Amino acid sequence: MYKKRPSNGNRGTAARPNRGPNSSNRSNNSRRPNRGGNRSGGNRGKSGSRGKQFIHESKFINREVVQPTAEVEVHTPTHASFAEFRLVEPLQKNIASLGFETPSAIQDQTIGLGLAGKDIIGLANTGTGKTAAFLLPIINRLYRQCVQGSVLIMAPTRELADQIDQEFRKFARDMKLYSVLLVGGVNIGPQFRSLQRRPHVIIGTPGRIKDHIERGSLTLININTFVLDEADRMLDMGFVNDIRQIASFLPGNRQTMCFSATFSDAVRKITNDFMVEPQLVSVKKAETSDHIHQDIVHYSDNQHKKDLLLSLLADDALEKVIIFGETKYGVQRLSDTIEKQGISSRAIHGNKSQGQRNRALADFKTSKARVLVATDVAARGLDVPNVSHVINFDTPTTYDDYVHRIGRTGRGGKVGAALTFVQKK
Repeated sequence: MYKKRPSNGNRGTAARPNRGPNSSNRSNNSRRPNRGGNRSGGNRGKSGSRGKQFIHESKFINREVVQPTAEVEVHTPTHASFAEFRLVEPLQKNIASLGFETPSAIQDQTIGLGLAGKDIIGLANTGTGKTAAFLLPIINRLYRQCVQGSVLIMAPTRELADQIDQEFRKFARDMKLYSVLLVGGVNIGPQFRSLQRRPHVIIGTPGRIKDHIERGSLTLININTFVLDEADRMLDMGFVNDIRQIASFLPGNRQTMCFSATFSDAVRKITNDFMVEPQLVSVKKAETSDHIHQDIVHYSDNQHKKDLLLSLLADDALEKVIIFGETKYGVQRLSDTIEKQGISSRAIHGNKSQGQRNRALADFKTSKARVLVATDVAARGLDVPNVSHVINFDTPTTYDDYVHRIGRTGRGGKVGAALTFVQKK
């Protein structure tokens, strides 16, 4: 089932000094470089210093919105139901209890390959069900052959890693399969204790996973399944060296699954190095959805910009809104200003603890808050239903960032709207 990879210096655990979680005997050579927020997985890494790309304002405009139709949106799957995959009975029961009946396109084309142990490159937009596409084969295999510490799933941000962990717990309910979440921004102590219980699945961000490897609290000798989710985003955030170092500790005989919104040269190189005869599955749609109304809002100065935003939010048609800002301080101030106007608002940025970020997201998802103001940490991977509008209060660094920002609305074939603030010249 698993393929032997060409030797690339895989070291297992023998090359690592035996340093427990409480050890202070860390040599100078083992110190991690100072990369700002990479340990938490919530901020940009080496690419954080990149300059802002010039994006002509015309690229923020799409007024010719195509109304989604049944003919466009309906996927005719090879597998008419999840039952046709012949998954183990407890897993089928959990899938049914969650209300899933017909596989999405990425699930339809990927689950069978995953069950067969194939290496997979999955290209799909967010909101297409790709998390279940890799989790279901993993859970099925674990239930048949319960190996502790055998699955490693890496994601670029704390929020996405937490989302994957929550999905795993739902699908694996009452199956006696356990996971651990390794992300920064939270106390590392409980993670040590969870790892000592030898969970089956390890889910986390590259920085914190690498930290545990260096401390000796995490070994990867039993890993037979390796998943890179949102691979393009991880590379954008400067995690390439961390990913390569972590991968060097993995056994050669394993299954590797890589999911990405884009198949850039950097992603292509990673897949060439890490995978053997991978199966390419692409259900990628156009980069910018044609059913998201996109327009610009011109402003003259900062006060005018703020006034225009508050005026927009006074319209009840903006039911559930994500506003993107450039800096964590600006995001917090803007959220506070909106809240003072009597509009329920929450903020997510790098200065928030993981608990605060989770509560903010929960309030937004349950409509306790109508507005979520965020830095780009929330631009990828988060699946928040029924976001009516995305507002780019500050323009994105790159057009790719713009695409992923506005992808928070118009999900699942619904019509959405995106507005971008542009200063008058």
